[in-house]
Amino acid sequence: MNLPPLVQTFVLHFGEMGSRWGVNRTVGQIYALLFVSPEPLNADDIVEALGVSRSNVSMGLKELQAWNLVRLRHKPGDRRDYFGTPEDIWVIVRTLIEERKKREIDPTLSLLRETLMERPESEFERHAQERMREMHDLIDMLTDWYADMRAIETERLVQLMKLGSKISRVLEFRDRLGFSGKRNDPPSPDDEERSR
Repeated sequence: MNLPPLVQTFVLHFGEMGSRWGVNRTVGQIYALLFVSPEPLNADDIVEALGVSRSNVSMGLKELQAWNLVRLRHKPGDRRDYFGTPEDIWVIVRTLIEERKKREIDPTLSLLRETLMERPESEFERHAQERMREMHDLIDMLTDWYADMRAIETERLVQLMKLGSKISRVLEFRDRLGFSGKRNDPPSPDDEERSR
């Protein structure tokens, strides 16, 4: 299979980016090829298109399956395994975020929680724990935010993302009007001063 120049450029770029994302070049290239392919490909198709060894392709496909980024497919009358990516780009993005969270964020949060439970024995350890608490609280807040975003259906999430800086302006407007975000708050002294 000869890749058209446009596809080859994309595949090669993903291979280079793979090492920056923590996967090897072949895994990045395999994923890019499957992503742009109009139909699922088998390992032989991938070997031929990329010019890499069969063992590299097999290992790359296993890694992509472990990340839940490729789907195994079968064709009637053909015993070979075919692979493709989800059609919906948002499914891919959500999967990538979830998998990175499981592999990187969750273990870090667990370590920070365990470390914060320990009793510091020196000023250095007390200082270190305070810094770790700051990191824990930030990551924990981002994890909670992620859980909220994950629950939002894709159409709403796209709308929210398109709002961009408009959200900041809404919050600034709310602050200028003196809303605290809580219902039935009695006016604060500052609110009364502003209303005079």
